[in-house]
Amino acid sequence: MRRLAGVEDEDKWLAEGIAGIQHNAFFMHRALDANNLREVLKYSALMLSELRTSKLSPQKYYDLYMRAFDQLRQLEVFFKDESRHGLPVVDLYELVQHAGNILPRMYLLCTVGSVYIKSKQAPSKDVLKDLVEMCRGVQHPIRGLFLRSYLAQVSRDKLPEIGSEYEGDANTVMDAVEFVLQNFTEMNKLWVRIQHQGPGTVREKQEKERNELRDLVGKNLHVLGQIEGVDLEMYKETVLPRVLEQVVNCKDELAQYYLMECIIQVFPDEYHLQTLETLLAACTQLMPTVDTKIVLTQLMDRLSIYAASSPDVLHEFLQVEAFAKLSSAIGKVIDTQIEMPIVGAMTLFVSLLTFTLRVHPDRLDYVDQILGACVVKLSSVPKLEDARAMKQVVALLSAPLEKYNDIVTALTLSNYPRVMDHLDDGTNKVMAMLIIQSIMKNDSCISTADKVEVLFELIKGLIKDLDGTDTEELDEEDFQEEQNSVARLIHMLDNEEPEEMLKIICVVRKHLMTGGTRRLPFTVPPLVFSALRLVRQLESQDGVVTGEDVPATPRKIFQILNQTIEVLSSVPCPELALRLYLQCAEAASDCDLEPVAYEFFTQAFILYEEEIADSKAQVTAIHLIVGTLQRINVFGVENRDTLTHKATGYSARLLKKPDQCRAVYACSHLFWVDDLDGIKDGERVLLCLRRALRIANAAQQMANATRGSSGPVTLFVEILNKYIYFYEKGNPHITPSDIQSLIELINTEMQSDDNNNSNTRIHSDPFFTSTLRYIRFQKQKGGLMGDKYDLIKL
Repeated sequence: MRRLAGVEDEDKWLAEGIAGIQHNAFFMHRALDANNLREVLKYSALMLSELRTSKLSPQKYYDLYMRAFDQLRQLEVFFKDESRHGLPVVDLYELVQHAGNILPRMYLLCTVGSVYIKSKQAPSKDVLKDLVEMCRGVQHPIRGLFLRSYLAQVSRDKLPEIGSEYEGDANTVMDAVEFVLQNFTEMNKLWVRIQHQGPGTVREKQEKERNELRDLVGKNLHVLGQIEGVDLEMYKETVLPRVLEQVVNCKDELAQYYLMECIIQVFPDEYHLQTLETLLAACTQLMPTVDTKIVLTQLMDRLSIYAASSPDVLHEFLQVEAFAKLSSAIGKVIDTQIEMPIVGAMTLFVSLLTFTLRVHPDRLDYVDQILGACVVKLSSVPKLEDARAMKQVVALLSAPLEKYNDIVTALTLSNYPRVMDHLDDGTNKVMAMLIIQSIMKNDSCISTADKVEVLFELIKGLIKDLDGTDTEELDEEDFQEEQNSVARLIHMLDNEEPEEMLKIICVVRKHLMTGGTRRLPFTVPPLVFSALRLVRQLESQDGVVTGEDVPATPRKIFQILNQTIEVLSSVPCPELALRLYLQCAEAASDCDLEPVAYEFFTQAFILYEEEIADSKAQVTAIHLIVGTLQRINVFGVENRDTLTHKATGYSARLLKKPDQCRAVYACSHLFWVDDLDGIKDGERVLLCLRRALRIANAAQQMANATRGSSGPVTLFVEILNKYIYFYEKGNPHITPSDIQSLIELINTEMQSDDNNNSNTRIHSDPFFTSTLRYIRFQKQKGGLMGDKYDLIKL
């Protein structure tokens, strides 16, 4: 009837029940005030009869029960005071058993039994045994559960445990344990039977109601865990087998899951460790529908925390072979529960790995064994598509990185890359980024070619397009972050031995060359600079280091670099390739390898001629070429003349006259290198400056023709500063009259331009004024330099 009733009906029945309890409680209190035992028993029995209802849900019944419980506490106070009722507690214990209905009779019996035990007129074990046996008379699941819950509550402080006032020759801890176990067993049976009450159409509601009642059963296990005197031996021989027997035999999914959870939470960790085999055996016998992975995960988490609590307990784990037992149990659970989703198996592996890393951090073979088992399970799935399972695999792979803070350790795990192979492309990249971040965070150095090979296999999702992926679909910002991470990683690869370092460079190059056109501009530059660092290391050793396979010589490295940059130039990314060619040319010059340096310059000029068409890019490239060529001193006269001729020729052919002018006067530095053995060709310097002056003059004329004014004289002022620079350096071809003439030219241009447009002087005056101020300063300073400047008349 209740199962089909509505909420409104239950509220009405609850209200009627509460009214009945309050009505009879009123008369009971009058009898208590009058010390009338007969009336007290009569109205208390009538009050408790309200608990016989079958119409209420567990939640509503609990409300009714609590109303009656409050009254029973006052009734217990009355029973304790023999002077009020005038009856010995033994006789009172017999008297209440004459109540008409069994449910009121048992509540009264438990209440008087509590007083009976407290009086110590009988051994507590006998009273407790009597009560727990007689409660079997109530077999209705809900009524029986609440009755036994009341029994457990009133007897909790009267158990004959160690240190209790009820402990004695006739009472032992074993009696207390036996009482709680028996009450637990009966309560669990009642709890399981609730699912069979009423029609099957309300099964979901029944399960919800059962779930609400679970704490009533679980409290017994909490009491067992708190009884003083339950040592490991008693727990191993009596408590755990009896509890597990009930758990396994009840064959109920909800009960098995909850009770296993309770066992793990309420009993001490050291007990779990010493009874691990028994506990794990029970896990494998649970119903297939029970979520065993959560039970095992909670167990391993508790054991992990226990292991981390003190180094002194670690030997206990070794003695009981905890890892082997847990690993075996997890394998059996995964094999037997065929319907277990892949995320469940992965969760178990993560928990086992966490346990292993805490208990056996030095046993890499255990870690690899877990990863191997994971590979086997993942191989049984056509394709890993479950996002939750993917997350667990990432957690599995991340755990060794976080524990060891060293990717080198993870690289020794043979199954690590095999697990990564089962990730989808997106997750593979996430994991690769985590690996790189771990390396950066811990400043790890990968120092052998073999480890670099394994590492780049792990992060291959970042360095090349995996099957079915298209870099064009990637978010540009994310893509750049990924490639910048790879670039940073390359700088973490190092070895003091040149031969091994060359092998590392070759391994990295092999992987990077598969990266495609979008990745190469990010990844080639760090590779080039890593190789150049090796070149300079070899150059500082003043010798050739040879190995068994490949000689690590600068010439050999430059050959590799030439091939690498050539690939980059075909991407196309000519500006970057040109910069790298110039860097290599400078390094080759430092190694005194003139032919190699000349070849790199040749490649740079070819790129300039054939690939760089943008005028701004050409200007930048020319200044880079001139700057690099000016610093290099390895070239002979013929080669240097060829290169400087090319540079000055390209400078004069730039599109814009101002760009031509600046590039040409920059070329003047190619003929005057301020070193001990540097080139000092003053005549050609003067030729460059005069050519720049002609170009500047042409630029002024063009500006005058197109805009009606000659424009700013900035170019003239810049050339003037070059004249001053070389004059100070002692170039005999730069005379005071040249400087004097140029100053006068600038003044003339500024005056004529000022007549046309007064605003242009705003841009020209400060630079020119500063230059004149510098000349005056040198004049006033005196000395050798002052004498030179005295010849210039302002």
